[in-house]
Order: sequence, then C-alpha cells, then structure tokens
Amino acid sequence: MNISQQFAPPFKLVGSFFVSAMFILFISIILLFNFDINSLHTQNTFVLSWVHLFLLGFVMMSIFASMAQLLPVVLEVEHFSIDLYYVVNPLLFLGTVIIFFGFYKYPILLSYGGVIVFISFFIFLLESFLTIKKVEKLNFLSSTVLVANVFLLLGLIVAIILSFVYSGNLDLDIKALMLSHIYLVFVGYLGITIISMSYILIPMFWLSHSFNNIYLKLAFYSISVGVVFVVLSQIFKFLIFEYFGYSLVLIGFILFIYQLYLIFKTKVRKQKDIYYKYIVFSIVNFVLALILVCIYYIFLNDYILIIAGFIFLLGFLIPIITAHLYKIIPFLVWFHRFAPLVGKEKVPMLADMVPIKSSDFGFVFYLIGFVLCLIAFSFSSDILFKSAISFLFIGTSFIIKDVFYIINFKG
Repeated sequence: MNISQQFAPPFKLVGSFFVSAMFILFISIILLFNFDINSLHTQNTFVLSWVHLFLLGFVMMSIFASMAQLLPVVLEVEHFSIDLYYVVNPLLFLGTVIIFFGFYKYPILLSYGGVIVFISFFIFLLESFLTIKKVEKLNFLSSTVLVANVFLLLGLIVAIILSFVYSGNLDLDIKALMLSHIYLVFVGYLGITIISMSYILIPMFWLSHSFNNIYLKLAFYSISVGVVFVVLSQIFKFLIFEYFGYSLVLIGFILFIYQLYLIFKTKVRKQKDIYYKYIVFSIVNFVLALILVCIYYIFLNDYILIIAGFIFLLGFLIPIITAHLYKIIPFLVWFHRFAPLVGKEKVPMLADMVPIKSSDFGFVFYLIGFVLCLIAFSFSSDILFKSAISFLFIGTSFIIKDVFYIINFKG
C-alpha cells in the first residue's frame, strides 16, 4: 500500500474530534453506574439514550477523525473541502447531546437532535463522496468506503423517520424501522468501515505481508448483500429474505475473522505491545458476541441479546478503537510537531510517545472490569456489575489520560 502524507488534514482538525470522542467516552462509562442489569431490555429508554450517546459521540467521532486522515492519504487525492469537517464536529456533538436527552426524558427533542445529527452526517458524507469522486479508478478499498457511506446515508434517512416516530409525529412500524436502521448503520456502515480500515491498518502495524486477501473481499460482498436483503425483508415483509440476510452477514463476519487470522499468521512484528493486546482482546470478544447473537436467534431471549450488545460495544468497539488510537495519534502528533525538525535536532521515536506502564495499567483494569461484567451478567448480580464498572472506569481513565498525554507530547 503506497501511502502519502501529502494530502493529510491539519492535526488541530483531527485532534478536535479525538478530544470530543474522549469526553463522550468518559461520560458514557460514568453513566453505566446507573444501569440495573435486571431491568435492561432493548426498548429501555435509558439503554437507547446511552447507546446513541456512545455510538454517535465516541465511535462516530473516532471514525470521522480517522477517515478525515486516512481517506485522502490512502486514496492519494486531496480532500474536496477539508474545512467542512470544522462544522461536522460541533454539530455532531450538539445533536448527540440532544438525542441523548430525547431518548432519556424528552421525546420531543428527538426530531430536533435527529435533524442536527443528520446535517452533520450529510456534510461528512457529501465531502466523502466528492473526495472519492476525484479518484480516477475505484479499487477495492475505495469501493468499500463508497458502499459503506451509501449504507450510512440510507441509515440516516431511516433514523430521521424513526426520530419522528419516537416523538409521536409519525405512526409507522417501529420494529421494522429499527431493524433496518441497525443493519444499515451497525452492520452496513460500521462493519464495512472496520473491514476496509483493517485492510490497511492491521497489516501495516503488524508488518504483515504476503497474505491472501480474498477472504476480506468475500466478507465485504457477503455483508453488503446481507444488509440489502435484511432491509428489503422489512419493506416487503418477506421473512425468508430476513434470515437469508442474517446468514450472509454471519458468513461475512466469519470470513473477516479468518482473514484476521491469516494476517496474524504472517505478521513480522513479534512484540506484544498495547496495540497487540487490545486487538486480540477485541477480536476474541467479537467472536463471542457473534456466538451469542446466534444463540439469541435460537432461544429468542432478549437478555442474551443485551449481553451480546454489551460485549460488542464495550468488548469489541472500545478495544479496537483504543488500539488504533495508540498508533494513529502518536503518528499524527509526530508528523505535525516533530517531522519538520528531522535533521535539525534530536526528535523522539514514535514508541517514546506512548506511556507504556500507563497503557498497560489501563488495559489490565479494563480487562478485569470487562470480565467481571460478564460474570455479573451470568449471575444477574447488579452489585457485582457496579463493582465491575469501577474497574472499567479506572481502565478508561488511563486510556483517556494517555490520549491527552500523547496529544500534548512535547518531547
């Protein structure tokens, strides 16, 4: 992969997204103390408010920051208008907060928050589409980004409709809309984005090469077609389409996991640094979440689905994003702050910018907290769950501290 820094955006732009993401992550972990695991269900208003705060404020902020940096770098074309990103961050932050309070207590706010978030996402998508348009010939990577963004656009349209349904302004099939929204955004956009970024980042950071990437491509096709079938099943009420779509998505993710295994086998870097630990941790949890989702469709027990969702959000998304924060942010800071000094004075190495002991402490506390959470779910023990969240909070605090340490690193 030929990567050029010529078209990279300024760090102050990307950094502002990371700062917002860390703030929302901190608030999200604190709010977990208010969860009662014996009364959790998929329609719980506090669960819905927390999930949207976490996904929009932490996950999407982190992805937008990464895409702002990686999209032009990998495609080797300049952003259509990088200044548009300066609008995306505050709008997304404001809309996320409004949606949180809308789900939590004031449903009338959902339509307002939904419109603000839609505007921020639309600006991001418009800029992304216009940037991709500048590519002379679409390759596999640019195709995945294009398809993922189409799914996100469709998911946003469904989300706007859902916000009006929740606020009482529309009367539509909320279950069908919700399932379509989840598959378009969670599976279609988030899943494919993770696949496309894994195609670049994991082999690059692990120094993996000479592996067959056919399974990654098959995973992309399988997941994309699966999402389309699930959405069509909700429009035309064809149950066979729905389960066919589920099967394709499951096959796609299995192929993706196998591709990661092949990348792992061919990696040259043997050092088990903080990136390695979080990546392995996230992949194990991703497999566990998939298994629980399959079990859910056998027994149709919502409690299993809640546990699978918890594992996916806190056991997969946070670790895999954290892993890449420990790699991406040091590089961005180094390139912005120290690259111009090369040859003029002594500059730090990238490894010098990551606080090793602090990152290890954070990982251990997070790991303990997460395992205790699973034990708490197994015994339906709310007291143990609150204790587990205390460990998660300490672990997350180390992660956030490290991110700000790296951002402000002076050498």
